[in-house]
Amino acid sequence: MDACSLVHCHLPRPLQLPLLAPPTPSRHRPRVASALVCCCCPAAAADHHQERPWEWYDRAIQSHAGSDLARSLGLLADMQASGGRPSGSAYARLIRALSRAGRALEAEALLLEMRRLGPRPEAAHYNALLEGLLAAAHLRLADLLLLQMADDGVARNRRTYTLLLGAYARAGRLEDSWWVLGEMRRWGIRLDTAGYSMLVRLYRDNGMWKKATDLVMEMQEVGVELDVKIYSGLIDTFGKYGQLADARRMFDKMRAEGVRPDISTWNALIQWHCRVGNMKRALRFFTSMQEEGMYPDPKIFVMIISRLGEQGKWDEIKKLFDGMNNRGFKESGAVYAILVDIYGQYGHFRDAQDCIAALRAENTQLLPRVFCVIANAYAQQGLCEQTVNVLQLMEEEGFEPNLVMLNSLINAFGTAGRHLEALAVFQHIKDSGMSPDVVTYTTLMKTFMRAKKFEKVSEVYREMERAGCAPDRKAREMLHDATVVLEQRGCIY
Repeated sequence: MDACSLVHCHLPRPLQLPLLAPPTPSRHRPRVASALVCCCCPAAAADHHQERPWEWYDRAIQSHAGSDLARSLGLLADMQASGGRPSGSAYARLIRALSRAGRALEAEALLLEMRRLGPRPEAAHYNALLEGLLAAAHLRLADLLLLQMADDGVARNRRTYTLLLGAYARAGRLEDSWWVLGEMRRWGIRLDTAGYSMLVRLYRDNGMWKKATDLVMEMQEVGVELDVKIYSGLIDTFGKYGQLADARRMFDKMRAEGVRPDISTWNALIQWHCRVGNMKRALRFFTSMQEEGMYPDPKIFVMIISRLGEQGKWDEIKKLFDGMNNRGFKESGAVYAILVDIYGQYGHFRDAQDCIAALRAENTQLLPRVFCVIANAYAQQGLCEQTVNVLQLMEEEGFEPNLVMLNSLINAFGTAGRHLEALAVFQHIKDSGMSPDVVTYTTLMKTFMRAKKFEKVSEVYREMERAGCAPDRKAREMLHDATVVLEQRGCIY
C-alpha cells in the first residue's frame, strides 16, 4: 500500500480518530512526500521537476516547514523527484511541523522513510513524532515509539523525558511520572525549571500541596530559578486545595521578586476565588489582569458569568463588557457575548451554526480553543446536539476533535441524563487510540452518579486505576458516596 492510500485509509473521519499503525512495506511504494503532495497539494505537484541546487531545496524546506507546511511538502516532493535527499535537519523540521498540526500519521510515514532510505533517525526525529503523539493523547503509541527508539539504538535525552513527564502529569499518571523521574536520575539528567513545573502539577493533581511548598526550598538549594510557570503552578496548587491565603502570599512574593504574572497566574487566582464564591476578589483580579494588558481567558470568563448569572447579577456582566471594550478587547468580545447569551438563556445563539456564523461576521479567528470553549459552554447547559454540532463545525474547519472536546461531549450527555451516549463517547476515545485522562474518568463517574448507576461509578474508578491514572480528590469523593449508597442497598459488587 503506498503512502497516498495510507493517508486516505487512515486519516480520521468525523469523530473517528485513528490508531496509527506502521504502513505495510512495499517494494514499489513511492516516497511519502510525493504521494502526500499529489493527494493534498495539487498546485505543488504541478510545479515538480524544477532544477535547483540541493542546498536551495534543503534550506527552503526548513524555512517553510513552520509557516507553510503545504509548500514545504511540495518542495520535498520536487527535491525527491529530481533525485535529491533531504538532510536530517529538514526531516526533523517536517516531522515536528506535521506532528504539531495533528498529522501524526504523515509524520510517522516520514520517520519510516528515514529508517528505510536514510539518513538514520536521531533523537530529535523521534522526539518530534513523540510530541505529536503525546499531544493527541496517544500514550500507547508513544510507548511503542519509545520501544522502537530503543531497538534502533537511539538514546533518550532530556527532551524525550521532558515530553513524557509533561504528558503523564497532564493525564494524571502518577506512577508513570515517578518512573520518568527515576530514569532521569539514573541517567544523571537533572530537573530544570520545566521539570519542576511538572512536579508542581503532579503534586497539585494528587493532593500533595504541602510537598509543593518544599519544592521552593529544593529549587533554591540546587540553584534553579523560580519562573512564572513555577509560581503559577504553586498558586494553582494552593487554590485547588482551599489555601487561598497561601496562594495570595505566593502571588505577592512573585511580584516582589520581579516576576510578571502571565495568563495562567491570573486564571488560577480568578478560578479558585470564584469556586469559593469570593466574587469580589475574583473580579478585582480579573480587572487587574486587563489593566496589565492580558488577554482574558474565555474559560475563566465562562466561570465568572456562570457565577454571576446564578446570582442574577447581569449588570455586573455588562460592566465587565464595558471595561473590556474600553481596553480594546473587541475581538474577544464577540466570543464572550455569545457565551453570555448561552448562559443567560437569551435565545439568540441556541444553535451552534448561528453561533459560529456570528463569530465569522465579527472576523473572529476560529481557532481550536474557540471551538472548545463554545462546546464546553453548550455542554455545561446539557445541550448535547449543539455540542456535537460544534465538533462537526470544527471538523469542517480542518481541526480534529481532541480529548478536551470529547470530554466536553461526555459532560454534555451526562448533564442531559444520557449516560449511554456518554459511555459511547468514552468507548470511542479508547477505540481511537487516545488515552483517557483524569478528566475523562471523573466526568464519566459524574455522569453515572447523576444517572444513579452507582455500581458503574466503582467500575470506572477501578478502570482508571488499572489504566495508571491517579484518581483525584473529586473521583475519590464520588467513589465514597457511591459506595455508601450501595452498602445501604445491601448490594454486593
